[in-house]
Amino acid sequence: MKTQIIGCGNLGRGDDAAGVLVAKRLRQLGVEAEIQSGGAFELLASWDHHERVILIDAVVTDSRLGAVHAWEGHPPRLPEARQFSSHGFGLAEAIRLAQVLGSLPRQITVYGIEGEAFAVGDAVSPEVLDAVERVAQQIAQECRKPNADNVLQMRTAQPQ
Repeated sequence: MKTQIIGCGNLGRGDDAAGVLVAKRLRQLGVEAEIQSGGAFELLASWDHHERVILIDAVVTDSRLGAVHAWEGHPPRLPEARQFSSHGFGLAEAIRLAQVLGSLPRQITVYGIEGEAFAVGDAVSPEVLDAVERVAQQIAQECRKPNADNVLQMRTAQPQ
């Protein structure tokens, strides 16, 4: 099964950089990962024709800073979050829209890294940086499993 990995976020907005930082770390570990802002329509277009998608983004669910959440399924059962990512019409909405349109990949895994500082110019929290490394290592390990010939070598978009 072909897999597309997408790290979502914005490097200039503190903890919102979590998904982008995971994607960059994955590249350092030899795993292809795409970087996107996390807008719903960009995501829908990007994962078109992919069977499996792994998405990484910052979330606000009132858990402790740096907590890592993982949701899987078709579609993944996302929590009722105070804020799921910092994007107005983003990842959660993309998944819901793809379900309505019948264009949802067969398998989606969403890694959410709990953040709290999202203002322009904020630094990434140390707890989020620790979580970035844990998530990157977990995804890289999954991609190195014997049946991991499913990782799709994709074009890499540069962050905005």
